[in-house]
Amino acid sequence: MIKNKIKNLRENKGITQEDFAGALKVSRQTVIAMEKGNYEPSLGLALKVAKFFDMPVEKIFIIN
Repeated sequence: MIKNKIKNLRENKGITQEDFAGALKVSRQTVIAMEKGNYEPSLGLALKVAKFFDMPVEKIFIIN
């Protein structure tokens, strides 16, 4: 299982789920699922998230 820090990072930037989804070109439901840990993103999506936050992937996603 992969945990992530997406919700905290997004909220710290003051970005809505809708705006974040738009930046990633995914649905808001995908963002919600990722934040809840119910969806493990593809490598491509994980890299987009990392680029959006200007952080390494391993700082955002934690493998348990």
